Formats: sequence, C-alpha cells, structure tokens
Amino acid sequence: MPKHRVTATRRIAAPAPITYAIIADYRDGHPHILPPDYFRNLRVESGGVGAGTVITFDMRVLGSTKPTRGTVAEPSPGRVITEHYAATDVLTEFTVEPAKDGTACDVTIASNLPVHGGLAGMLERAFMNRYLRRAFDAELTLLDTVAQQRSARTRGPEARDAHGGRTANERR
Repeated sequence: MPKHRVTATRRIAAPAPITYAIIADYRDGHPHILPPDYFRNLRVESGGVGAGTVITFDMRVLGSTKPTRGTVAEPSPGRVITEHYAATDVLTEFTVEPAKDGTACDVTIASNLPVHGGLAGMLERAFMNRYLRRAFDAELTLLDTVAQQRSARTRGPEARDAHGGRTANERR
C-alpha cells in the first residue's frame, strides 16, 4: 500500500535539548503537549523515556475514539524520536533542529501512513492532511508553551542532558 506523509513544522522558543527532553519523556513531558481534542489517555506500558518506551493512547477521529499502541525509537538520539504503531503501520517522527544560536529550535512532526489508491486514496489523503496538520499544529503550540516554561526554570541548555533535563550531579 502506498504511503502518504503529513508534516508540520514550528520554531520553538526554547533550546533543542530542553525541547527534545520534553518530547522523549512520556511520563512527565509528552503528556503535557498532547492536545486533548485529538489525543487522550496517554499511558506508558514500559520504559518511559526515549527508545524502548511502549505507549498507548486514544486518538479521536470524527467523533470516535481509536485506541492506539506505539513503540518509541531514537534513530538519532537528541535529534529524532519516532513512534511506530504496528497495528496501522503508521510511523510518526519528531525532529528537533537547533536554531537561532541555540536559543530556539525547529520541530517537525511528520507521519507516514498507508493510503489506498484511486479515489478512496485521494479522499484519505485530503482528510488526513487536514486532520493531522491541525493536530500537529495544536501539539506544536503546546510544546512551545511547555518548552518556554521549562527553559525559564533551567540554568542553561549546555548543562542539561537530552533525557530529563538534569545534570549528572542533579541525578545523584
């Protein structure tokens, strides 16, 4: 089945390490950036931060709720994190690129999803473009807010790690 890619990008007014840490933390970061009109009930089955985390959540589409289960990977730790939903063969990717001398970053959310051919596929692509772009835009807006708040509470991005925002001394 052919794949269709839907993307949305936004400049986030916080450093890349802080922003990536929020996305990668499925217990205390990611739940705060999920827009409730689209995603609800994020639960961590195993792991919790970064690669190997297994999550479930409810996705709201056209008034109905679809339970979804995904596995997290980090093909490029600190820069790219993915969620693969095996039941639907959808891959969602979060890419974080430093910008503005490290004081901001550009975040892209992209989903690759299977679509049918012909007229049915055209309708699927049109619907998914509209629906997912709205969901991604809402998620990026929340991410910007949360990242700015967390950035304001830190001493600086160079002192933080990519998985939790704490220095080695703070973890002890």
